[in-house]
Amino acid sequence: MATDYGYDSGLGFPETVRRHRVPAGLRAPFEGRTWREFGYVLLSLPISILMFTYAVTMVSLGAGLLVTFLGIPVFAAGLAGCRGLGALERARARGLLGLEVADPEPLRTRGSGFMAWIGAVLKSGTSWRTLLYSVLHLPWALFSFVVAVNFWVYGWALLTYPLWFWVFPAYAGQDGLQLYGDQTHSVYLDNPFEIGVTALVGLLFTLATPWIVRALTTVDRVMVHGLLGPTRLSARVVELESDRGVVVDTAAADLRRIERDLHDGAQARLVALAMDLGLAKEKLTEDPQAAARMVDEAHGEVKTALQELRDLARGIHPAVLTDRGLDAALSSVASRCTVPVQVEVDLPSRPAPAIEGIAYFTVSELLQNVSKHARATGAAVDVWRVEDRLLLQVVDNGVGGADVSAGSGLAGLAERLDAVDGILVVDSPAGGPTRVTAELPWRGDRV
Repeated sequence: MATDYGYDSGLGFPETVRRHRVPAGLRAPFEGRTWREFGYVLLSLPISILMFTYAVTMVSLGAGLLVTFLGIPVFAAGLAGCRGLGALERARARGLLGLEVADPEPLRTRGSGFMAWIGAVLKSGTSWRTLLYSVLHLPWALFSFVVAVNFWVYGWALLTYPLWFWVFPAYAGQDGLQLYGDQTHSVYLDNPFEIGVTALVGLLFTLATPWIVRALTTVDRVMVHGLLGPTRLSARVVELESDRGVVVDTAAADLRRIERDLHDGAQARLVALAMDLGLAKEKLTEDPQAAARMVDEAHGEVKTALQELRDLARGIHPAVLTDRGLDAALSSVASRCTVPVQVEVDLPSRPAPAIEGIAYFTVSELLQNVSKHARATGAAVDVWRVEDRLLLQVVDNGVGGADVSAGSGLAGLAERLDAVDGILVVDSPAGGPTRVTAELPWRGDRV
């Protein structure tokens, strides 16, 4: 096994790359993956017989008892048992095939009690898919077992034939392994050439068997993933529930930030302004000049408070974005960046307001990162539309090293984009440049 040292493009640390001198085709019969997959095929037959027998027995018993009140509970119990066997199959596929299949959606009962549980079991699509798996997997498991065992046994038997062919003349009374025979003549594999050819055929069988077994278990992977895993709809529901949580948390964080900015900024200045004006009012008759100075200072405080309120309003939703769209809003953001920024927006029309706002704040936060961390001398912002997707790209010539997985602001930005089916891709090798691409759904034109 050869060892090379490369460098991870994101972090700059050396990473070990192992290269096998033995080709994969020659390694396959001795790899742990091959033996685990072969073990999976061997176990599939008895487990499938158990699942098939249980499923058919319970379904038949439940169907036969439908004329009585016991039929439906027995049928539901059979489906529940199939769900348990499906969990066993997912665990077996996870352990032997390395197949990660999420658990399907749990039972959703309406109300409490035994009848509510029966109704949930009968209405659950997972119950019926596991029942279908229990019935369909037996013929496939039988086929896989026969093919895998025959190829495996014949391959190794023929490959090792030169080591045990002496058994035939010593104990069976024949010259070697009989290849053909009838009443008139027989063909035995007994001379060195035939023994060598037999071993060569066995070698071909042995080398081909792991790939045949892998092809057989691929079908098992498809069946487990399709029938025992969650459906696309349920997975989408889980994803949307997670995204809803992210949106709620983000909105709560934004409200706390706005409240903090108001309390510590504009509100404090307005309280101080009210106190200064009260003092100026008291001194108006006694010392008009001092009162005039205090009013002048209060006027400056008013300007500062107004500017803070404008900045706060811009952080919530800038008026220029509503009035003039992304081009003007992003140009305004770029003008406040500490490095020169080139902005190019090529959109045939304006997207939905929500998507437009997310795009604005995404670029705004990325440019803030350029100003604070990139140590760049220039940046560029490109915005364009491809079919039903809105794409944003921010590029700078800074030091690089940005990483979404490091728990920085980029991670929070990626979560916000994911909440609306968006994607954030960061390409930031050590030494730069940094290229951040965001993709958002278009979600209809603005009206």
